[in-house]
Parts: sequence; structure tokens; C-alpha cells
Amino acid sequence: MARGRGGRTTDGHGAAKAREAMVARLRAGGITDRRVLAAMGEVPRERFLRPELAGEAYGDHPLDIGRGQTISSPWIVAFSVAALQQPPSARVLEIGTGSGYAAAVLARCVGEVVTVERDPELAERARGLLAELAPNAEVRTGDGTRGAADRAPFDGIVVTALASGAIPPDLVDQLAPGGTIVCPVGDHRVGTLVRRRDGRTEHLADVSFVPLVPGSADR
Repeated sequence: MARGRGGRTTDGHGAAKAREAMVARLRAGGITDRRVLAAMGEVPRERFLRPELAGEAYGDHPLDIGRGQTISSPWIVAFSVAALQQPPSARVLEIGTGSGYAAAVLARCVGEVVTVERDPELAERARGLLAELAPNAEVRTGDGTRGAADRAPFDGIVVTALASGAIPPDLVDQLAPGGTIVCPVGDHRVGTLVRRRDGRTEHLADVSFVPLVPGSADR
């Protein structure tokens, strides 16, 4: 799968052209879901980065967002959202809001998103951006491994940090019948992106993610 690292940009017109080039690379890299590609072409990734990193927004690599976290590469965001295979009416839970970029993409593909971030500072930043760019996304601060039981069941659940050993059982319990979980599983930041649906687990891709940490973080 081709995954180019181009896509430098600094301003509005340059960003739009860089997004077009990014979408072309995603399509060449095997992403075929039209709604996902359209969403990737619409969300201004540079808005979710520190100003000094905006010029690297559309390269296909993760970038630091502070607080020991990263924004995932465009390819892994697109691949994970597409792997959920959810209809436009779906309610989806995201674990690991981070910058809020993936939630913004997801919110353009489904009807409702609940996203949980353990770090209050990151959650606050994401909440402000998503209120503007994805009003159908609700940001919560808390322990992502516990999910959002009061809003369950979810048609889909996507986890953006590496679960150690197995998908957290609370998340499995919050999945609607016939629903889908996409979650990286492994250790030491290296593992496999898996999809669980109807009691079956598929291995989708080798990946590297920051670890999924239980509990809430202090400011």
C-alpha cells in the first residue's frame, strides 16, 4: 500500500491543494470508502496541530500534539474509520480523542459520535474545535477503557490507542448486536489493528500506537 509523506502546506489555498493530494494518496493506498475520502478532503487537519507543525499537516505520518500524545497519520485515520463500515445513521464511540481530528472525520461519516479523552487539557482543546467543525461529536473526559455506558449500545467503537493484550471488556459490552469494534492490540507501542464483529476477530494491519492507559490524567 502506497503511503506518501508529501503534503506540506501553510495557508488556506495551499491547505486545500494539500488535502486533494492527500486524498489521492489515500485512494492509491487502498482507501475506497467514498464517505471517508470526502470527509478526509473536508476536515482541515492543520487546525488540530500546533502552528509550527501546520506545514506538515498533510504528510502521511503521525505528529506530536503535546501531553505525550500524537495525531495519527491520515492513512490510519481513514483506514480505521472505513473499517467500521457504519451507515450514515450510526452512533459511534471513539476512545482516545487526542487532537479531535479523527472524531471530526468520523462525525462526517456517521450520525453521532461520542469521544472520550483521559487528558483534560487535550479534551478541552478538542471540545472547542469540534463544537465548530463537528457539532454532532460529544467530547467527554474520563477513562476510555470504561467507555460511555450511559450512551450504549453503540453501532461502532473505534479505539485510537494500543490496548494491551485484548480489547477492554467494558467496550465489548457496550457494542450493539451486529456492531463493530476496531482497536489496536499489542504491547510496547507495536501491535495489530483488529476488527471484532459478531464474535469474530479479524487482523487488519500491523500498527504502532501510543498505549491505552486506564484512568484519567491530571492537568
